[in-house]
Amino acid sequence: MPWIVGVSGASGTPYAAAVLRALLVAGESVDLVVSRASRLTLLDETGISFRDAHWQDDLREWLARGADGKPGTFDADVEGVRYWNAGDLAAGPSSGSYPTKGMLIVPASTACVAGVALGLSKDLLQRAASVSLKERRKLVVAVRETPLNGQTLRHLVALDDAGATVVPASPAFYAGATHIQDLVDFVAGRVLDAAGVAHGLYRRWAGELGGGTRTA
Repeated sequence: MPWIVGVSGASGTPYAAAVLRALLVAGESVDLVVSRASRLTLLDETGISFRDAHWQDDLREWLARGADGKPGTFDADVEGVRYWNAGDLAAGPSSGSYPTKGMLIVPASTACVAGVALGLSKDLLQRAASVSLKERRKLVVAVRETPLNGQTLRHLVALDDAGATVVPASPAFYAGATHIQDLVDFVAGRVLDAAGVAHGLYRRWAGELGGGTRTA
């Protein structure tokens, strides 16, 4: 069964790329939903146009790019990905009878958070998230916004009450980050931790002060 990965329009497309790469390295299958707004963010942050007719080529180029924007940083095999257009409300993930392990929304904009919390299902991303909640499957929401107003905080509490796991895109520094990719990978790793997917994206806390300053 696949993991659904939803990419909304918030800044933070490197987080999504890191999660996707790690899922594929772990041997997981992925159903990918890229919102209309996220295409604009992806173009702004990477210069990549994500096109339905050429999604494999565009996804491969995106996943090969590092968080610093450098192309060709990673090997990108996208054979384990199935792509669904965000406007296709007849797609597999729109139904509870379509088997999945759950869904990861990374990054999650406040508009996406509101739509899922209110059950709006205005596109496939929101509908797939609603299905994950009603079927009691894992839903991990990596919200990327600051500051957070009261309305968004209430929406996040509603998602938590409904069974979702809210993972703010907040990098930590105890793992010994020396590069922007390390900070991105920490957030991506915490998203995968919440989903229960094994990975090696960051150095874990081992109860020893100063451990992050030592080389592995």
